[in-house]
Amino acid sequence: MIPRNIGLGPRAMPGLRARSSALNRPLLVSLWKTRWTPIAWESTTTTAGVDKSGHIDAAPNESILWFDNLFPLKLSGLMRMPWKSPERDLGELMRRFENSSLGIMDPINMVKRALPKDVPVKVTEILPRLKDGGAFVKFTHPTDMSAKEIEGTVSKVLEEKPVRPFFNPFRGVQAGLVKGVPWLEDLHRFPKQRLRVEFVPKNPGEEAVELSQETLFSLFRRYGKIAEITSQPWDSKVLPKFAYVDFTSVRDAIMARNCLHGFVVTEALGGGKSGTRFRMSYEQKVKTHRYWDWIQNHPRIVIPVLVALLTGLTVVIFDPIRAFFVKAHVSGRYRLRNNRLYRWLRKQTSDIFAFRRHKAEQAGLNEVWTERKDLIDQVQRWLMETAETFIVIQGPRGSGKKELVLDQALKGRSNVLVLDCKPIVEARGESATIKKMAAGVGYRPIFSWANSISSMVDLAVQSTTGVKAGFSETLESQLQKILETTAGALQEIDVSHRHKTDSDASLPVDAYLEAHPEKRAVVVIDNFLHKGDGNAIVYDKIAEWAAALVQSNVAHVIFLTNDSSYSKSLSKALPDRVLRQAALGDLSPEVAKRFILSHIASDNDLAETNDSDDSDDSKEKKSESKSLPDLSELDSCIGTLGGRLTDIEFLARRLKTGQPPKQAVAEITEQSASEILKMFLLPGKNSGDGDHKWSVEQAWYLVKALASNDSLRYNEVLLSNTFASSTSAPDGESALEGLANTELITVKNHKGRPQKIVVGKPVYQAAFRQLTRDHALAAKMDLAVLTELTKIEGKNIDKAENELSLLGSLPRQPAQASPRVSYLLAKLETAQSKVESYEKEMAVLKKVLGKEY
Repeated sequence: MIPRNIGLGPRAMPGLRARSSALNRPLLVSLWKTRWTPIAWESTTTTAGVDKSGHIDAAPNESILWFDNLFPLKLSGLMRMPWKSPERDLGELMRRFENSSLGIMDPINMVKRALPKDVPVKVTEILPRLKDGGAFVKFTHPTDMSAKEIEGTVSKVLEEKPVRPFFNPFRGVQAGLVKGVPWLEDLHRFPKQRLRVEFVPKNPGEEAVELSQETLFSLFRRYGKIAEITSQPWDSKVLPKFAYVDFTSVRDAIMARNCLHGFVVTEALGGGKSGTRFRMSYEQKVKTHRYWDWIQNHPRIVIPVLVALLTGLTVVIFDPIRAFFVKAHVSGRYRLRNNRLYRWLRKQTSDIFAFRRHKAEQAGLNEVWTERKDLIDQVQRWLMETAETFIVIQGPRGSGKKELVLDQALKGRSNVLVLDCKPIVEARGESATIKKMAAGVGYRPIFSWANSISSMVDLAVQSTTGVKAGFSETLESQLQKILETTAGALQEIDVSHRHKTDSDASLPVDAYLEAHPEKRAVVVIDNFLHKGDGNAIVYDKIAEWAAALVQSNVAHVIFLTNDSSYSKSLSKALPDRVLRQAALGDLSPEVAKRFILSHIASDNDLAETNDSDDSDDSKEKKSESKSLPDLSELDSCIGTLGGRLTDIEFLARRLKTGQPPKQAVAEITEQSASEILKMFLLPGKNSGDGDHKWSVEQAWYLVKALASNDSLRYNEVLLSNTFASSTSAPDGESALEGLANTELITVKNHKGRPQKIVVGKPVYQAAFRQLTRDHALAAKMDLAVLTELTKIEGKNIDKAENELSLLGSLPRQPAQASPRVSYLLAKLETAQSKVESYEKEMAVLKKVLGKEY
């Protein structure tokens, strides 16, 4: 007995429960009997046959009919569960079959209705198959009547008087004679539309024959409509040979399998001399994915199309969002500091002290702007012109370029975009560069991290398909995309105040902006050519973008740069335009003095106003702690400090604290000297570290020379041994250019060529003198210079000796070699005398180093 679970078989359905006398018994016994009633048709699937092999045994006078469509196929899912229920005796099932009071919904009743009463058959066994939705009916028949005739009679009756189950009223019960040996397995194999028909020999050791599609069609067609017959590929090595038979209906496939499984095809039907047996099983039909297969097989077409679709989707969805953020960044519409409520709260709380500080600083700057008023007016006039060119403001660091343009020339304008090149070029890596560029223009959202992932995907696709997918973008293309979106947003800002009622409303956008230069936005590009050696691509893209803005009348572009060679980069972008140029230098001594005095006077006025509300004790304390500095030494101090705006402002702040001018200038000079020592004269600050093109010896040569001279001849410096024959920085012009970029020196041009060399900042003149007065430092640096010169002369001596040795090895000395020998001897003598002179000087310097700290 094979136990099965309770209440989960077809007996739970109406009409399948066996009649019992439970109503005449006590309730508890009745419930127990009803719950543990065994299910016969499930047990027979595994216990059929004498040897319980899963096959149905039939006597010589017995045959088997398969009745289909007795149970719904959806209940076959219950067979997936590992449930088991006890067997039941077949006697009760047969009693139900012989009972005349069966319900119309009882499957056994449908079997009885399908068998005609006039047919002399006797049902001996019923084997229901729940997962196949039908039942095997074993019956006996007279010898004078064949089983095929009985099948025909039953089929005719079902065709004339169809028996339709309640769950499938459109398909009636059908019957078929079982010609083979059914396999009543209880595996988790459920009916499918496709049958796998394997061709096996009738007896072991014999040979089977692969049947043709015509033979299979003639054998299977009577059980239902066949959709396709697929033979095994001719070159397949799979044994046994097989074929696929696809039916249009699952019920037809079930009928064919249960009737023909184990059927032996004789030689007359094409089964070979010994016959061929059918072994059938359900097969899951693999759905054809034609479109997906085509996509997988054509990556050269699909990948570019996919990239184009993704790009278009990005343009449609993200570009309007990014343009919105760019416009908000330029106009400052959503900034907190532009909110009225925020400004009122700030004014009521902390704005008083901020106003006093701002007023004290602004009082000094007014003197500067008064001197540079002509330049401010000139920039404003350029902004009102329609000329398609750049405006370039050049000057050293600390000369006030940015303040002059933003705070004075562009004061009151709301459509100003400031793009600072410094954080962009100092960013490390492409992702950081893209992120900084996007932040500079307000471009968001930006997925800078996606570039690395796209590169890996692109590499994987290229390695597998041989075609570059194009998912990853270069740094140049991504910068171009950011700048193009920014240009579109700037154009929308330009025409945002344009109305339909204007007289020139019908003009195109380009013509309208050309006629109204005051409507154009202003793009200020700060720190242009900052560390420009290794970031040419960034500066080139910015220059090209700025040229496009100017030529299309979208915006005015102002470049703020410290580099005097800016024309080389900008001329590439606008080769046929003349640049609008303005140079900012240091303040004159008179303006610098007025700046300091205004700064101090304004601060004292504010202090007196604030002290008027304090008590007498606090006034006395403040008057004791704060006194006006002695300004009698201011003229000489300004001459030492120069007219650099940042240094003058630093001096004014020191003077406001009561520090004497000479002491303040001495401290500023000492601080500058420490910076020079740290940046230029410490060991390792040469071309060997990869960041500099100059050597420590070259920097010291300029420091020492400029300490005693206001200017140096450019070509004379290049001809000196330190620059012409340096072993660590052989290119003298590159060394001077690198030192100029770091603002140790400034190269003055004359008619387009470098003419002279001066200090980078006026205060550096005093700092150079202070460094040369340090005997220990001067001795150390001079010793380094002499050591390098000695090495240079030593190389010259080696070269001369090697050539003389080569000439001396000749068997005969030709007369033509005499001048060369004399030249080499003279050169050898000169180099030797220099080495001796250098060594004498080095000996003196070593003594100084032995004495000085």
